[in-house]
Parts: sequence; structure tokens; C-alpha cells
Amino acid sequence: MSHSSLFDLGALVVTLAAVAGWINHRWLRLPHTIGLVLIALVVSLVALFVDAVMPGLGLERTVRDTLTRIDFHETLMTGMLGFLLFAGALHVDLDQLVSKRWTIGSLATGGILLSTGLVATGAYVLAEILGLQIPFSYCLVFGALISPTDPIAVLGILKQTRVPASLKAKIAGESLFNDGVGVVLFTVLVAVATGSGQPGTELSLAGVVQLFLTEVVGGVVLGLLGGYVAYQAMRVIDEHNLEVLISLALVMGSYALAHALHVSGPIAMVVAGLFIGNHGTRFAMTESTRDHVEKFWSLLDEILNSLLFLAIGFEVFALVLTPAMFWIAGLAIPLVLTARFVSVSLPIRILGLWRDFTPGAIPVLTWGGLRGGISVALALSLPASPVRDQILAATYGVVVFSIVVQGLTVERVVRATVK
Repeated sequence: MSHSSLFDLGALVVTLAAVAGWINHRWLRLPHTIGLVLIALVVSLVALFVDAVMPGLGLERTVRDTLTRIDFHETLMTGMLGFLLFAGALHVDLDQLVSKRWTIGSLATGGILLSTGLVATGAYVLAEILGLQIPFSYCLVFGALISPTDPIAVLGILKQTRVPASLKAKIAGESLFNDGVGVVLFTVLVAVATGSGQPGTELSLAGVVQLFLTEVVGGVVLGLLGGYVAYQAMRVIDEHNLEVLISLALVMGSYALAHALHVSGPIAMVVAGLFIGNHGTRFAMTESTRDHVEKFWSLLDEILNSLLFLAIGFEVFALVLTPAMFWIAGLAIPLVLTARFVSVSLPIRILGLWRDFTPGAIPVLTWGGLRGGISVALALSLPASPVRDQILAATYGVVVFSIVVQGLTVERVVRATVK
């Protein structure tokens, strides 16, 4: 792609995000991210309808060709995700996370594994009922990409929803860490399903465990080291523009290094964000610098979120729309919600033997566990196969339902269940 066409494409996306944001703010009055998804989705469906009525216009082909110039997986997973996760973690209270560490840890590990297994089993049974030939290994892949809650979607909704502080810490902490765990699990299961893997890594149980631990532990260590280096650099100066630049270098440099070292970039970004957002802002920044750094990352977070959620709405063009695909998407929604309910209930019931939980924690964590662009990006990254379209349809159905329906009603669930 030439530089001019890349700029033109970027200009088009940013302009659409600004126009859609203005329309939502002026008339719809929905939460910003939900409004953008809905507007883009409606525009996409209208374009598909017009193309079906007047195929001579070639509208669908034009839009699809434009979208294929944007590699959604590459743009999100290696371009935007590091910035969004760092920005999200920057504003999370580490003391609250530490106090809820057992709950967050159990949901982000055991909960993800349990949900992956439940979704995979349910998807395999439903596929058999529908007469679809989907190998169980690919059902596990779907379970891995759809089970983690999306920190970008979750944190975006939490900004506009009144939730008790202790419960908000659980929801935010789980979404930040289970995302990294889920991406690693997805990578491992795709390698198993396709019979591929990193050079020198045996696809045995030992090899899978080694890959998982390397990614997760490596991401934590890299995040701590990168955060510490940036903290020391900020501590000896007082220049807010330079310290903003250092935080930007921390994200870009650490994420690129994580990719080169084959460790988890998302986990590294979360750890680095927590380190700078808590330790760094307290001991390495003046009040003026802290204000500049937080405002910079808040603004960048809003801009990238706008682009991301607009793109989610337009990704309907990536689907093969047939009646079977609507059935798959429709059945995936209750399946994923049921698996979420069980994978939240079990750890909380067990931990509840030793500690108290906010009344209503289970329904709020279940309904507030939103899925978002990361799941769509992972589904789009799957290699071509006979089952890729089915997995993408199921993923997209769950994500759109999650963002729009759950996102709009989570505050009502909180008011109805939290005493």
C-alpha cells in the first residue's frame, strides 16, 4: 500500500469516527463506544441491503475492498492493543487489585480454562446437532478466543457505570489479566489445532505448558523491567513533555521487544501500566507532570477506542451472511453466557468459604464480562479452513450482543442485584 493511499485510508477512518461520534453525542446519547458500534453496524447493514437490491452499484465489493486494506488483526494486536492496555492499566488502583488478588487470579486463570472447556464442549455438541463438521480442537480455539473479557470494552463501560469500588476492581483486574492469559491460550490451541508451533517447540503437554509459562512469566518480567527503567528515568527529571515521551517509548519499545522475545506483549503492557500508574505517578512525577501524562493517555485512549469500536461495527463485511451463520451466532450467545456464569460462580463459591463478596457479584461479573475487538481480531487471524467462517460468525454475534445489549444494561443489573 502506498503512503498516499495509507494516509487516505487513515483520514477516512478518523473522519468517520468523528462524524459517528458527533451524531451519537448530538442525537443518540448512547455511551460513546456503544454508539459507534451501532452506527457503523447500521451503516454496514444498510449498505449490504442496498447492494442486494441494486447489485450493479458494487457497493459491497467497494466497501469490502477498502476494509481488506486494513488488517484488523494486525492493526489491533500489534498496533493499538499495547497503547490501549497501558492506558487502561494506568488508571487502575493497584492497592485494590492486590486486595482482590485471589479472586482476580482465579478468574483470570482457572475461570478462563473452565470457560474455554465449557464453550468448546457446548460448541461441539451444537455443531453436531446442526450437522456441522467442526473438530473439537477448533471448538477449543473458539472457547479460548471468546472466554476472556475484553479490557478495552470493560474499562470503557465502567467509566460510565456506577459500580461499588471493590466490585469494579474485580471486573477491571480480571479483564486486564485474563486478556493476556486468553491470547496465550489461543496461541497454544491454534498451534495444536493446525499442527504448527514455534520452531523447536514440541506439541506435547510439556511443550504446551512450557510455551504458556514462557509467554505469561516472560510478559510479567518484561513489564516490570520496562516499567522500572522508565520509572528511574522519570524520577531524576522534571519535564512533563519528556516524561510523556518516555511513557510512549515504554509502550512501543516493550511491546516490540515482547514480540521479538515471544513473550506476552499484552501482559507486559498491563504490568508496566500498573507500575507507572501507581508507583511512577506517586514517586517519580510532580503534580503537573502527572496531570500531563494522565491527560495524554486518556486522550489517546479515547481516540483509539473510537477507531476500534467503529471498525468492529464495519467488520460485519468480513462475514459470509447465510441463514446458517445467523443460527450459529444466535446459539453462541447463550452458550458463552452460560459458560461465563459457571466459570464465575465456581471460583467465587469456593473463595466465598474464606472471604466475603459483594452481594450480586456473580450476576454483575457474568453480565459485565464484555467481549470486544480482541476476540474479533483473534478470529480474523485464524488460517483459512472449512470452519473459519463459522467461528467468525459465532464470535461476531457474541461480541456485538456483548457490547450493545450487555453494555447498555449492565448498570441496571448492578442496581437490581448489588445491595
